Amino acid sequence: MELIKVSATSRSTAVAGAIAGVVREHGRAEVQAIGAGAVNQAVKAAAIARGYLLLDGIDVVLIPSFGEVEIDGAERTAVKFTIEPR
Repeated sequence: MELIKVSATSRSTAVAGAIAGVVREHGRAEVQAIGAGAVNQAVKAAAIARGYLLLDGIDVVLIPSFGEVEIDGAERTAVKFTIEPR
C-alpha cells in the first residue's frame, strides 16, 4: 500500500478521493503530512473521505501518529494518519 503524501497546497477533495479509493481497495490508507498547512489539508481530506465512505457503508476512524522522514539530509517530523474501518 502506498503512502498518500499531502502538502499545504494539496486540494482536500482530491486527497479525499485518493483516501477513499485506497480504503476501498486495501481496507485502510496511510496519509503523511509535514507542517501545519499540510496537516490541515490532511485532516480536512480525511473528514471529506469519511463522508464518501459512509455512502458505501464504511465507517472509518482516523488514528494519528508521528514519524521521522529525511528531507535534503535533515530529519523532519511528519504527522501520519491511518484511516481504517471502525
